[in-house]
Amino acid sequence: QVQLVESGGGSVQAGGSLRLSCAASGVTVTTSCMAWFRQAPGKGREGVATINGIGTTDYAISVKGRFTISRDGALATLYLQMNSLKPEDTGMYYCAAAPKTWWCGGFSVDFGYWGQGTQVTVSS
Repeated sequence: QVQLVESGGGSVQAGGSLRLSCAASGVTVTTSCMAWFRQAPGKGREGVATINGIGTTDYAISVKGRFTISRDGALATLYLQMNSLKPEDTGMYYCAAAPKTWWCGGFSVDFGYWGQGTQVTVSS
């Protein structure tokens, strides 16, 4: 059974940083497609970053150069380092896993497993 538990959200001022963590069980974070998504109030869910089974990363244009996705196999944890945060980064952030594939194809694969989310609020 796959379980994903996010942590690390909070409230920060614009320009600040946060690091999100996603503790995973039932899935191997180093060989599966793993991702972070977010959903702002009143908007649909959007892909933020992916890391595939060979370590290749991909980012939404809006966060490229500011966010970094990474993973620790020994800790079975996925991370999202967020720097230079902007008010438009505000939203609920979700960890997602596609354990049946190493390839992410952008954000197009079927992420069958999701965490419950952690809230990020960036004030101006």
